[in-house]
Amino acid sequence: MTAIGAIIGLLVAILLIIKKVSPCYSLIVGALLGGLIGGFGLTGTVSSMIGGIKDITPAIIRILAAGVLSGVLIQTGAAESIAKGFIRAMGAKHIYWALALSTLFLSAVGVFIDVAVITVAPIALLIARQTGHSESKLLLMMIGGGKAGNIISPNPNTIIAAENFGADLYSVMMANIIPAIVGLLFTVLVLSRLFHDRVSDKIELNVNESISNRALPSFLSSVSGPLVAIVLLALRPICGIVIDPLIALPAGGLAGLLCMRKHTMWQQSLTLGLEKMAPIAILLVGTGALAGIVKDSSLTEYLVAAISNISGGEYLIAPLAGILMSGATASTTAGATIASSSFAPTITQMGISNVWGAAMVNVGATVIDHLPHGSFFHATGGSMERSFRERLHLVPYESLVALVMTIVSVVCCYIFH
Repeated sequence: MTAIGAIIGLLVAILLIIKKVSPCYSLIVGALLGGLIGGFGLTGTVSSMIGGIKDITPAIIRILAAGVLSGVLIQTGAAESIAKGFIRAMGAKHIYWALALSTLFLSAVGVFIDVAVITVAPIALLIARQTGHSESKLLLMMIGGGKAGNIISPNPNTIIAAENFGADLYSVMMANIIPAIVGLLFTVLVLSRLFHDRVSDKIELNVNESISNRALPSFLSSVSGPLVAIVLLALRPICGIVIDPLIALPAGGLAGLLCMRKHTMWQQSLTLGLEKMAPIAILLVGTGALAGIVKDSSLTEYLVAAISNISGGEYLIAPLAGILMSGATASTTAGATIASSSFAPTITQMGISNVWGAAMVNVGATVIDHLPHGSFFHATGGSMERSFRERLHLVPYESLVALVMTIVSVVCCYIFH
């Protein structure tokens, strides 16, 4: 099948998403038209679409299982407790660090990045109104921290990238530790200066008095569940004991319920976790269909040919695939899915290991996943009461922090591969 069919399919999907058509149906329609235009015929097109969906079915099951941990963190108040713990510890004088670290940690332990921002946003709004800090700047700190945490988390994008590359999830998470640290430092130390702020000396914020003290689990009990999940995942690379994410992530959630003494909330937590993961699972059905078309087209060959003459070009395919596909879908998960499903064989054939291939696709998928035709743009903007224009002003800055992390990931792959 010609590459032009896959490209047209992507463009059709983008157009439909922009027109507010369901992303899942947009991707399915794009896949169908792409296959037909590419010359596969109706039977061949449907076969490729179904094949693409079959390829990502194991990842969908693991993502639904991850909903247990995510649901527990949100339903029990553990996510809010973690965020408030960082902010209380660091205070208003270090509010940029506090907000960035809060969303980094929440994203890193398995909370969706948009949910992490929404969880911390009420505290950030309170701080902005009492100190005169720019709401947009505080939102940028939260997004930058969230993106850093997202590339080292057991979130759907990491799970599916690892699955499609056949790599160990914990190893993929750990591969981007250095890029995540650099991303955090770049957000707080560089972006906070690049982005114009309006600060007025109003009142000194008493964080302990200003933050609601409603009953929440302790910080230590709140992080117990994620720590259990991470330890279980780490057993494979450390001592060769294989515990699949399908087991480790729900086990972490259940352990968290016991440590927080919230075992009576298990049913509500499971329901909430399924509610959070179900839209992602449905989206991945459409994403898998389009990924099947892209994989069976010659698009990967053209991309390889385009950068084959560049020195070190083999290190660029994975992040470029993640960047392009996440930009097309305005979704980290969808972008990582299409990129890893379509390009994984090509990337590994060029000598890149499974772990680093998945890691670079994952970090690349964060560079332009926040475009306005996706939900992240609107959810995060609304959480800080930003207008469309104010939210749009942040896009270049959040792209910059993700691009810096991507470059660092490529350099780390070159050094440590």
